Amino acid sequence: MPRDSVAAMLRPRPSTLSLAALPLLAAPALAQHDTAQAPEKRPMYVAPASDEAQKQIAGFQLPAGFVCDLVAAEPDLCNAVAFAFDNQGRCYVAETFRINDGVFDTRSYMQWKDDDLACLTVADRLAKYGKHIPNDIPKYAGYSERIRLLVDTDKNGVFDRSTVFADGFTDLADGIASGVLPVGNDVWFTNIPKLWRLRDGNGDGIADERTAVQDGYGVHTSLIGHDMHGLIVGPDRRLYFSIGDRGFQVSDGKRTLAYPHEGAVLRCELDGSGLEVVHRGLRNPQELAFDAFGDLFTGDNNSDGGDRARLVQIVTGADTGWRIGYQWLDDRGAWNRDKLWQPRHPQQSARVLPPVANFADGPSGLVFDPGIGLSERFRGCFFLCDFRGGASYSGVHAIRLERNGAGYALGSTDKVVWNVLATDVDFGPDGSMYVLDWVSGWNKTGKGRIYRVRPANAGNDLALRSSATLLGSDLLARGTAALQPLLAHADRRVRQAAQFALVDLGAHEVLAAVANARDAARLARVHALFGLGILGRRDASRLDG
Repeated sequence: MPRDSVAAMLRPRPSTLSLAALPLLAAPALAQHDTAQAPEKRPMYVAPASDEAQKQIAGFQLPAGFVCDLVAAEPDLCNAVAFAFDNQGRCYVAETFRINDGVFDTRSYMQWKDDDLACLTVADRLAKYGKHIPNDIPKYAGYSERIRLLVDTDKNGVFDRSTVFADGFTDLADGIASGVLPVGNDVWFTNIPKLWRLRDGNGDGIADERTAVQDGYGVHTSLIGHDMHGLIVGPDRRLYFSIGDRGFQVSDGKRTLAYPHEGAVLRCELDGSGLEVVHRGLRNPQELAFDAFGDLFTGDNNSDGGDRARLVQIVTGADTGWRIGYQWLDDRGAWNRDKLWQPRHPQQSARVLPPVANFADGPSGLVFDPGIGLSERFRGCFFLCDFRGGASYSGVHAIRLERNGAGYALGSTDKVVWNVLATDVDFGPDGSMYVLDWVSGWNKTGKGRIYRVRPANAGNDLALRSSATLLGSDLLARGTAALQPLLAHADRRVRQAAQFALVDLGAHEVLAAVANARDAARLARVHALFGLGILGRRDASRLDG
């Protein structure tokens, strides 16, 4: 069976796994080994331009009536793990150069396995490197993770400008650049051990302000790719993200969240405050996606121990049962003995929340249908990248879930694009689906592509043009009267943007009126309730009456 994924992350051999410049903080344990040694200059290979990416399209499997366009390829991007669009259609891409060159896999260093399991903090992990590989440390500072910014300046549907938005992520503690998300004037970036907030103050396409909002992720080395992923803003206007079983110990000076031996989904306010664990006991959750009603899901990878990958509903306070020590038991311990990875069954412990379904082999990128753009065949579906290390058996699934009591069950599945080694999938403001292509294998190749998948007639869809215009506009300037009807817009992204704008305008009465209107569209009422919840979180007195 394949392993985890790349965005999930890659690994160079068959077994498990899926997959700035501010001065970075040096760990005390590292300082005693490398401060006297200058970092070595290392080549960061980027493949030259060719027609290979365009030719690859001929081998893709697409639904009837769909077409695929190449919109970016090497050397404009490479080693691409994750990507995201802003409302203007600009694309931010997280690229890795440190995979296997500064980011390790314990299976290749079994002599330090026990020391790795004993780690409780990032400082412990760095001390372990100082103990086991002191002479190798300088060379790893020569490789940097980075964020690429792609822009379509002439609006012809192809990215024609590529710049490095941020780099310099070379600290020995750093993981793989696995998550990026533009939110307003900020660009959020997950790169173990930090959650970064980047800003481009002068509009030149380069981050000139960098803030490490949180620090302490990645207690263990674990397996390559068990990093921080999944950045998304929820309908409650909080930032959600995931961490694999490299674990974390994060402190804000007042309290410490210590979950060193498991993966989790976390959330915080958009200023970084109020950090909390939402769901724990995950192995390597990848991207996160909310459905139209605000329920959250992720894909979690298997351990290559006879278990299967899982589609998991993220529920506040839930524990899925995985702990890092299971990875090193031949039979995976209680994970297999008690079948914790299977959907609900009579012999299963009631303390764990089982998965919705066992599905895919290398779950990676995940996104939910925005409600506009693709054909009705895919309306209301999740789209999950299945990264298996080879293009011929990888691609993007469409998944339809059905309500099952208080939870969900797997309904139907389909394929949107196949024969592409997809690490991530997203929708642009134009309503088209975009697929990020790692190209081949598990290690970095210096290549990377972005393909657009759409119905052949999508370019003539006036509703799509209107939606893109709304997303790119200043909704606050429209006022409450114009915003209220947008709570029922077909595009979920427009509905949520209108909800946030009404919150910013303090439109409590408007939101309350929609929430209480029995003749209002159901989704409009849902967004009104979410908006009221945000206002209530800011000021509990707003919930009175």
